[in-house]
Amino acid sequence: MHRKRPFSAKQKKKQLQDKRERKRQGFQDGVRSSSNSRSGSHDRHEDHTDTSDSESFSLQVHKLNQQPQVRKPGEHGYDPNRYRLHFERESREEVERRKKIAQEKILEPVLEAEMEVDIEDVYKTGSALDFPKRPLWNYQMTKEQLLAQEEKCFREYLDNIYRTFQPSQLSYFEHNLETWRQLWRVLEMSDIVLLITDIRHPVINFSPALYDFVTKQMKKNIILVLNKIDLAPPSLVVAWKYYFKSRFPEVHVVCFTSYPQQDQDPSAVFKKRRKRRKGWSTAMGPDQLLNACESITAGKVDLSSWKEKIERDAASARLLLEDSEEEEEDDDGAAVLVEHQTDVAMEAREPSQELYKDGILTVGCVGFPNVGKSSLINGLVGRKVVSVSRTPGHTKYFQTYFLTPTVKLCDCPGLIFPSLVERQQQILAGIYPVSQIQEPYTSVGYLAVRIPVQALLKLRHPDMEHGKPEPPWSAWDVCEAWAEKRGYKTSRGARNDVYRAANSILRLVVDGRLCLCMRPPGYAAHKATWEHHPETAEISALQEAHRQDGKHSSGEEEEDEISSSGEEEDEEKDRDADEEGEEEEPLAAPKSGPSLAVPSRRGKFAGQNLFALLGEDEC
Repeated sequence: MHRKRPFSAKQKKKQLQDKRERKRQGFQDGVRSSSNSRSGSHDRHEDHTDTSDSESFSLQVHKLNQQPQVRKPGEHGYDPNRYRLHFERESREEVERRKKIAQEKILEPVLEAEMEVDIEDVYKTGSALDFPKRPLWNYQMTKEQLLAQEEKCFREYLDNIYRTFQPSQLSYFEHNLETWRQLWRVLEMSDIVLLITDIRHPVINFSPALYDFVTKQMKKNIILVLNKIDLAPPSLVVAWKYYFKSRFPEVHVVCFTSYPQQDQDPSAVFKKRRKRRKGWSTAMGPDQLLNACESITAGKVDLSSWKEKIERDAASARLLLEDSEEEEEDDDGAAVLVEHQTDVAMEAREPSQELYKDGILTVGCVGFPNVGKSSLINGLVGRKVVSVSRTPGHTKYFQTYFLTPTVKLCDCPGLIFPSLVERQQQILAGIYPVSQIQEPYTSVGYLAVRIPVQALLKLRHPDMEHGKPEPPWSAWDVCEAWAEKRGYKTSRGARNDVYRAANSILRLVVDGRLCLCMRPPGYAAHKATWEHHPETAEISALQEAHRQDGKHSSGEEEEDEISSSGEEEDEEKDRDADEEGEEEEPLAAPKSGPSLAVPSRRGKFAGQNLFALLGEDEC
């Protein structure tokens, strides 16, 4: 029998050094997959041609959210990384340049008027900042010819963008053709397109090119959902609503939130809310969405079953207030038919011109990553049917869910459209996975000049001396002060771990505990008008009513203070896990007796934190 050749530690070290060297040079390492093309071709280096100087350049693509290759019974050739986020890879020099700026640039607060953003500044109307469309085809073409034509058109689409704009001008945007194919199919299937945006950054999430394509070329209706409205003041919600109505007259605007939260409190940044299982039934906005669909369909589809479902969910939520035991018994609720779409559904076919086929309304949910598309579907259904996560790009392929026998929902993976928005603002909007950011410090600086981070986190300047005035802050100082307060230390040298501290601050932003909201043009000048607008009082009252319903129907929210190391340590280990763990927390031990750690379904301890608690004014 042939013996294996021994592999020494020196050889292993040399192998790792060679691997790191290849990565520095921008080459792909490890096993090559076929995620870039359905035709099975290997990953290429994403070479695109910049014809502005008649020379070709190599655009290095950074692939995020790698998943382990797990073979399941009955699956042949399935690639879990097929729909990974593909962004442009930043050079080491650019990363080091921004890091130096974060260390040296003094933070100066900006005026509220400078936080106003016009959509024309983000997406230049009529420019190359478009999205790829499916090319024309016919039934005489083979599958290989069709795929080759789609790849050719996609390369031309990227060439046009990089020929018009410099890479430094562009935001992060999707370079994976497979994910754009998902959007094509969802748009073709849908009767109504639901464009979901985050109320904190709605102009980033709204692509005028998509709006024009759906309304003018496809001749379909589009509903704009301003999601997570509990994270913004009611006056700002109303201002954004009227801004989009004035700029895009054919759009229907609906306000929505899946998990109504308590009033924004500066001290709440130190609290971690653990939501109970029954929170989905308290979603705010399903009735507004139903009214918008009824006005669009104009009686062509029977939506009475949807209306009955909303009334039934509201009645059951009231009953749960009276009897919590029945809540556990009736937790499953009505069954929801789920269709997992395969490659057969992605095959090219003639787009159906027939709306409301077989008397069924198909609503397609599209939008950027992390805007709450899957959470919105859970909120409409009234319970969890879609896996959700804080990590952008969690939904890998589109699925359809029958809300009622006549209403079908289609969940599309998040797609990032090309724009001119600053990349730091994209990171703060949760579009880029925080765990994979190479340089998070400038994003912290972008945040600190727009909201008082130092005051909210009660930070002390690392160079502060007793009896002397406080030195000016830089982004690096903010991260170092938070690392000092939280006790983040490097394994070697026990220095303040500023990288981990910066990631921790960005996670607080994504979770909504540090809230940064952009303003529509002219908001600062007319702020008093919006605060006294009639709809502002309505939204405020509606938010408060749903908050109270949410508190009772989902049980009391358990608000644990951030521990000195325990909670953040768990987030580091399980940053890409579903929020399912939070929703299924066991009940806490009574306050009168000693708190016992109770293992949850996932085997984690969910009682009182075993580490010392961090108070608001102390470490």
